[in-house]
Amino acid sequence: MSVYRLLFVCFASVIVAVGAGADPTPATRDAGKKTQAAAEDPSITFNSVHVDGPYIAMTFDDGPSATLTPKLLDLLAAHHIKATFFVIGENVAEHSEIVARAAREGHEIANHSWSHPNLGKMSGDSVRSQLQRTDDAIQNATGKRPTLMRPPYGSITAREKRWIHDEFGYQIILWDVDPYDWKRPGPAVVRNRILKETQPGSIVLSHDIHPGTIEAMPSTFDALEAKGFKFVTVSELIRMAVPKASRPSPQPGENAPTKAVPSPSLAPSAPSSPRD
Repeated sequence: MSVYRLLFVCFASVIVAVGAGADPTPATRDAGKKTQAAAEDPSITFNSVHVDGPYIAMTFDDGPSATLTPKLLDLLAAHHIKATFFVIGENVAEHSEIVARAAREGHEIANHSWSHPNLGKMSGDSVRSQLQRTDDAIQNATGKRPTLMRPPYGSITAREKRWIHDEFGYQIILWDVDPYDWKRPGPAVVRNRILKETQPGSIVLSHDIHPGTIEAMPSTFDALEAKGFKFVTVSELIRMAVPKASRPSPQPGENAPTKAVPSPSLAPSAPSSPRD
């Protein structure tokens, strides 16, 4: 009898093991979905782009300003530079003619919310209203809907990124160069910080609502051009993205690579500007 009992226990153990391997638990499936969603985020969010060439994108937030943005547009025209403006909906409604001019002159107009709140701390309906009102204002001013958005303060949750991308079709744009011009450190400091940090594929953050930023731009543009940089809009920069070349597998006797190759679009870093 003890022999039969032992055989029965062994047989039951085999059945349980096979069943466990045949169908993963719901927790395992959910983990797979989360991993897949995380892998898709780099195609939605950009703080820089890997490009083959000296291309960069200058971006200006929080405008349009009635006095400063037209001055900046004059400077950009003189240098034959195309930039990307992340505009506040309230300002677009008040100065739609400036936004219309920027679009006519080849600059990209993108969504920066209606009133510059912290989207990461808001309900979905409130975020949706902020973006939709600004989207409509840009459409009214330029005849074209934006395809990019930058969250104020860079504050946005992973869940918000996904549903905003799904509903509005936006790519979420952050930055990798921040001159902290909102602190108003002076034109020379703004210029030097930009020159020090900018590299091919950079997305440069600044604001067209601060006089010092506008004062910094002529010499900044000159210095960047002297370094060989070429200016494009953010959407153009993204279209230029190329994958980083993978290193070949090491041959016997060779050292193995020390790190994995990142994806073309970098994962966003934690933004540091309280006003952007």
